[in-house]
Amino acid sequence: MPKLTVGPWIAAQKLPSRDVARDRFAFLERTRLRDETPTVAGLPLVGMGGSCGKPCFALPFVLTWTDENTRALEDVASRYGCYVEYGLYPHLKLHENDQEVAAVQDWTTFGMVYLRPGYERAEEVLSDLVAALTPA
Repeated sequence: MPKLTVGPWIAAQKLPSRDVARDRFAFLERTRLRDETPTVAGLPLVGMGGSCGKPCFALPFVLTWTDENTRALEDVASRYGCYVEYGLYPHLKLHENDQEVAAVQDWTTFGMVYLRPGYERAEEVLSDLVAALTPA
């Protein structure tokens, strides 16, 4: 599977230059792109990380961490050459350079996955995370 296909959509949301940073009308024009919600692997894009700018996808279920699903998360991570870093919420990071590939969040009313848009196997990771973390 490819990188995320929402890259151009995300790029169009960002501030194109400091020259328009105070331009309310330019901002409003960019927000019109949000009228249609992109999806990847059947999951809706619900926003982007505030500090990281990674696209965020809503899981179709509430996620509560357990021993069983954290083991499943580690299994997914290992298939992609990653380890799991357990901070505020789990992050999948590449062994080779510690680059973050994905983060899975559970502390809202639904689970969310943040993905590095340039990662070559991002959509595949997203699909595998959904399959591994879906409650029985």
